[in-house]
Amino acid sequence: MTNVKPARDNSPMSSSARGFKGNKQHLPSKPCVACGRPMTWRKRWERNWDEVKYCSDACRRQGAAPSGAARG
Repeated sequence: MTNVKPARDNSPMSSSARGFKGNKQHLPSKPCVACGRPMTWRKRWERNWDEVKYCSDACRRQGAAPSGAARG
């Protein structure tokens, strides 16, 4: 048997047309409602990005920052 390498992907789509992996500058971001830190879009949040509010479990436990109005 001979060692045959798999053919390279010579598809007509360039790598930029398929999406450049690793360039995170163009991903959407929004601030965490608890601490205000910017959160960058993650693949894990793809389906529910609009519902993501907190950047971490610690911020989720803390809840939203007080808005000046008394809770209760």
